[in-house]
Amino acid sequence: MRPRRRVRIGESNCGCVRAGCLAKVAIAFRLLVEEVSRSKILFLCPTRPPPRLREAITKLDMAKLTKRDIVVAISNQTGMVQHEVFDVVQRTLDKITDSLANNIAVELRNFGVFQPRLTKPRVGRNPNQPGSSFVIPPRATVKFKAGKIMRQRVEKLSRELKEASERQKNASQPTRNGP
Repeated sequence: MRPRRRVRIGESNCGCVRAGCLAKVAIAFRLLVEEVSRSKILFLCPTRPPPRLREAITKLDMAKLTKRDIVVAISNQTGMVQHEVFDVVQRTLDKITDSLANNIAVELRNFGVFQPRLTKPRVGRNPNQPGSSFVIPPRATVKFKAGKIMRQRVEKLSRELKEASERQKNASQPTRNGP
């Protein structure tokens, strides 16, 4: 294993002088998308169970995946320093946000598509004042459509969660003996 070399922002292994090497950014971004789409990062936290114990997982048992978890996982896999990986992840998220703010859809293959949308104006009512109604103005939102691989993995997870909840329900119900 080669020793890690600290690289300052503005220099890189290939000698480019820009704020981070484009080759490094491309590799780190590809790893980010692969990790999130494969969901390998979901079990980094010691409080979450390993994959062999997934039968007992329910929605309440799952913790959330943070940007820090992604940075640590990519740093461990690539050997890059964490602050460099953080910078790449942050710049990626900033670019996605800027594109959506400029009404440009973002498509990440095998992950999904983010599309800016404008909601329709609708009528709102105050439940405390039954006679009053008002118009809720349209506003910009972001729609996410999952990619094929992500959709398949989540469907598989939903089947596993459903089976686990049915097993728990069957185990908790007392068996009836006939009269």
